[in-house]
Amino acid sequence: MTDRGTSALRQSRDTFQVGPSRMHWTGDQLIIDINEVSSPPLISRVRGQVRVTPKAITGVELPLSNDGAHIWRPFAPTSHIEVDLEGAGWQWEGHGYFDANFGTRALEQDFSYWTWGRYPHKDGSVCFYDADRLDGSHLGVGLKFDAMGNPTVMETPPPRKKFKRSGWQVARETRADACFQPHQVQNMLDAPFYSRSMVRTQFAGEETVGVHEALDLTRFRSPLLKPMLAVRVPRRPGWKF
Repeated sequence: MTDRGTSALRQSRDTFQVGPSRMHWTGDQLIIDINEVSSPPLISRVRGQVRVTPKAITGVELPLSNDGAHIWRPFAPTSHIEVDLEGAGWQWEGHGYFDANFGTRALEQDFSYWTWGRYPHKDGSVCFYDADRLDGSHLGVGLKFDAMGNPTVMETPPPRKKFKRSGWQVARETRADACFQPHQVQNMLDAPFYSRSMVRTQFAGEETVGVHEALDLTRFRSPLLKPMLAVRVPRRPGWKF
């Protein structure tokens, strides 16, 4: 939530800390301690803890570009999550996940648009990654993870289905059975180039609600839009332990 200088960074084998917030791996749980200030227009203190308990840890790495410059790493696609933040109504637990993206180039150098979704399904999870690359090629991958984290690549993922654009008119689509129309059930983050939301869809006849994101990197490259990020993200370059 806050950009900080290198003086605010501490890292060890099991702990990653930036300023007053940190992530710590205990061996069977990822504990995330949050102590931040939210961005405008609703500036407020955000404090509390999130605990992520994976059902299993995977060794999956999915290259998003042909040269491996961008990689998606689903560490724990099926997890139990407990959220306990300060404030009434900010306590919750249920189905969750933990993943990350890594890369050696800026995303806008290689992609124009992508969508991603992670949905609970039967005894595990289903993940879909679709990306339009600037070289004209396309990535379209569907992965099933069982309760032990074992992945299976879908030979023929369900068709891509468009659904209503975000509030900022970012185009959105996800995978679904041919007879089903996906739709948003809850907005989570709406930005001029990015949408994150809870989406209801259906695979193999089973309806499910999961986390979906759409990223418009053509918009993100705009010199008119990038300066907005400096306003939205607080900066503390001189913070020290």
